[in-house]
Amino acid sequence: MGVPVDDDVLEIGGRRFRRGERGHVDLLVGSLVSHAELELRVDVIRGRKPGPVLFVTAGVHGDELNGVEIARRLVKQQFRGLKGDLLIVPVVNMAAFLLRSRYLPDRRDLNRLFPGNSDGSFGARVARTLMDEVVSKATHGIDLHTAATGRINLPQTRMADRVEGSREMAKAFGAPVMLKAGNREGTLRAACEKLGMPYVLFEAGEAFRLDLPAVTFGFRGVMRVMRSLGMLRRSKKDLEHPSAYCVGSHWRRATAGGLFRALVPLGKAVQEGQILGVVADPFGEGETEVVSDREGIIVGRTTASLVDEGDALFHIAQSKASPEKAEERIIQSAEDVIPEVDRAPYRDPHSDV
Repeated sequence: MGVPVDDDVLEIGGRRFRRGERGHVDLLVGSLVSHAELELRVDVIRGRKPGPVLFVTAGVHGDELNGVEIARRLVKQQFRGLKGDLLIVPVVNMAAFLLRSRYLPDRRDLNRLFPGNSDGSFGARVARTLMDEVVSKATHGIDLHTAATGRINLPQTRMADRVEGSREMAKAFGAPVMLKAGNREGTLRAACEKLGMPYVLFEAGEAFRLDLPAVTFGFRGVMRVMRSLGMLRRSKKDLEHPSAYCVGSHWRRATAGGLFRALVPLGKAVQEGQILGVVADPFGEGETEVVSDREGIIVGRTTASLVDEGDALFHIAQSKASPEKAEERIIQSAEDVIPEVDRAPYRDPHSDV
């Protein structure tokens, strides 16, 4: 798994970095229809002493901006006393990023093309370049995401718990929620699992929007993971507010179409039978209540105001502790990054509360 942690020279894209050096490499992955070359930028920060090699990726989907901002802040850090190496890819899917799109120019999802193919589609070549030049050089990984278009996520880490060390990384990250979730074939997460690499995925916020609390959670989470791995000096405050651990989740869907109003914010504990929202007939014929079919925590939901029958509305996670205890932990974790006026318990700009 990965490279030996005591290598004195780390080579990426033909450039050799010695201990204590930092810089960036632009990896050519192909050309666009205009003949413009598309490159994958990798920022390399090497500590003076050996240690883990952590990769941090963002922008696997071109509309996910929170991760790009987190990565940008990491690149600006000095990291005094760093042990090991940090490999940062602020925008993996540059073609989609330039198009202001979630997907590649051919409408394919890059996060279904890993580990990629150097002779395959454009997206497959991007995936293969990332795997060969970054992931293969690392011992641990963090991938930064937001919700898909039309949805919003409470800051949360996801891990499959099948690779030793992944759960410890998610716990160290310290997001409001830690969700055990399976891997989907073709994702970067699944590719790392096949390599036996400890890995955690961070989800927060929504597409095309910078959410500063989500960015703060993500940036602090990466720093906590680095400290837990021994890359940086430890802090006694890192586990002050542990994540609410959730063992599964499901989506509550609309049973009718119409105008949708959410009545429960992100991070809120809900009970079976509780009214979560209302779908109103646009012609005034009536309203249909959206009722929770189980207890849990709201970790994501739609931002749409117009919905069809069957649309996913609320993402409800099942906490190992009581939902109320999980909500309490979420509120505690938010105290340092969200102004008190915005806590509900996590600021949700799309709910009617």
